[in-house]
Amino acid sequence: MKKIVRVSVDLNNPKSFPKGFINKKLVEATTERLIKLHQQEDDAEAMQDAAKYAKRVRERIGLSQQEFSNRIEVSLETIRNWEQGKRCPTGAAKALLKILDRAPEVALLALGI
Repeated sequence: MKKIVRVSVDLNNPKSFPKGFINKKLVEATTERLIKLHQQEDDAEAMQDAAKYAKRVRERIGLSQQEFSNRIEVSLETIRNWEQGKRCPTGAAKALLKILDRAPEVALLALGI
């Protein structure tokens, strides 16, 4: 069983922040190149998460990539790029995927599908 510790923090008073441990040698040894490498790894992981999400939404609705593409008026190439993690849905497309995920019947009805 994990022990839960509750801490009160006053954001205006840094002295109220809980004490933590930082490995100063590791921090000092971190190079700009290593930071960029970690950022690239994080970005790649985020793209894969977005790809899985886009595919899951489409599959939950029960449509092929071509059918999904036609219904939401996005090119088939874009759908494939989303699902392969080459591109990430943004803006209105990202919002539409969220709506399709949370309320597919309503979204499809609103889209006239």
